Amino acid sequence: MINGSGPRPFSFKDCALAAIATGRRARDLRELRDHLQQVEIASIYYHFWGGRLRPLFDEAAYHNDFAAWAHHALRDHVAAERLGVIDPTEFATLEDLRTELVETLEQRLYELDTLPVSKADEQFSFIRSQIVVFDTHRSIAHPRELAEGLATSSVSSIFYHFIDARRRTAEGRDDYSTWLSDFGEEGNALATRLADVDPYFTSLTDLRIQLADALDMDGFAPGTLPRRTTEVHDATA
Repeated sequence: MINGSGPRPFSFKDCALAAIATGRRARDLRELRDHLQQVEIASIYYHFWGGRLRPLFDEAAYHNDFAAWAHHALRDHVAAERLGVIDPTEFATLEDLRTELVETLEQRLYELDTLPVSKADEQFSFIRSQIVVFDTHRSIAHPRELAEGLATSSVSSIFYHFIDARRRTAEGRDDYSTWLSDFGEEGNALATRLADVDPYFTSLTDLRIQLADALDMDGFAPGTLPRRTTEVHDATA
């Protein structure tokens, strides 16, 4: 709750991704392509981003599940490499990302004389996700508090505000930048710094560090950012 006028406080949220089976399975690249043309878009989102929130995610070489599967189950290292370099942040929509995936697979299928097939217990299982959001009851009033707020946030909170927000908002902006834009020119300058951080080819732990570093206030003269005079209490759901 805010008493007085001015920008609203930033309320930190946390989240978890609930994994839901779709019943779709693929044995080879052709079946993978066919399912990708029809599967719910939430499944594509999960297989690119959901791994960030899995406790045992350690596939450093491949940042999405499709590439990891092509490498481990099909032993098709060419397909794995091509799928692995796809950066979802470069696409305006998940449908555009779907198109890129299908075209990448069709090119690889055209090149293959023999189609590698996975073992029965190594088939690709399509999963879709549903995000569950929690209130942390933490909030900040001023951009100068954001770096510390990020440093003390869970990685799942970073995921929600910096990654998932781009899917939730029409402008495709993260929650931090949207909030900073209410603080005028200097707030927008900080938002621009955040926009330079690529969230995909890094772990959430490293992403948290990069974001906090991007918000370093060196170079901003004292008092240039607007001060809040309102009283801010813990956020409520």
